[in-house]
Amino acid sequence: MPVDAVRLRFEDSGLWLLNAVIALIMFGVALDLKVDDFRRVLRSAKPVGVGLFAQYVVLPALTFVLILLLRPMPSIALGMLLVAACPGGNLSNFLTHLAKGNSALSITMTAVSTLAAIIMTPLVVAAWAYLHPDTAALMRTVRIDPVEMVLTVLMILGIPLAAGMMFNRRFPRWAAVLETPFKYGSIVFFVGFVAYLFVNNYDIFRDYIHWVALAVFLHNATGLLTGYASARLVRLPDADVRAITIEVGIRNSALGLILIFAFFDGMGGMALVAAAWGIWHVIAGLIVAACWARRAPRPPTPEAVP
Repeated sequence: MPVDAVRLRFEDSGLWLLNAVIALIMFGVALDLKVDDFRRVLRSAKPVGVGLFAQYVVLPALTFVLILLLRPMPSIALGMLLVAACPGGNLSNFLTHLAKGNSALSITMTAVSTLAAIIMTPLVVAAWAYLHPDTAALMRTVRIDPVEMVLTVLMILGIPLAAGMMFNRRFPRWAAVLETPFKYGSIVFFVGFVAYLFVNNYDIFRDYIHWVALAVFLHNATGLLTGYASARLVRLPDADVRAITIEVGIRNSALGLILIFAFFDGMGGMALVAAAWGIWHVIAGLIVAACWARRAPRPPTPEAVP
């Protein structure tokens, strides 16, 4: 059976569980956020602007080029575009800290890109998917309602993020206590969820994972290089380069899985891409962070200060 015709086995209860997990992830991200963080972005918007441009403009464009070069099956190509359109993942904050990067920038970028995702994720997916005849045919088959997707992303990302910020403002001491358990716990929960998906669909992963392994490896490398090159080109400080590299290379693949099951009926190639990303970007991110952790970032030069 072609990978485009495969559908992963996934009960409605599992989808509710995944929704709950990603809501907790977003709530945990917001526990370390204050309104002043966004004011700081307005005062020094260059690093965040570079990161957002790399995430929502450059990476999807390079993903499209990669699809033209690799010529994967249509559902795999659509999965790559969807992952590229997702915001940065919560794991990026931990990895940036490990890499001795600018953690404050990483947290702010995760929050801002998550808010932007409410509009940008559906928009970016539709814009690039309809440019390729194969993925355009799939988009017409599933008949996605863009407004419904926007509302879904708002419910999954926007509301938990706002709730976490309100909790932080009202109960700052409890927020400080809960921040670390939420961050590490959400990572463990998501890895566990991917493991559950793997066990429940072992035969599908066994028969089709080779279709997506190379694509995911090259796609993730493209994300990391996109972040690094974008930050270097505008001469940002070394700590900012590390944060942006990791932020662009680590995607919120949990959101991707939710959208795949909610709007694409668990389409095999798409789900395999998102699940493989969920595993591989942890490994790749840890490797990059561990390499950078060996040396402190260079202090910013006058021309590198945003």
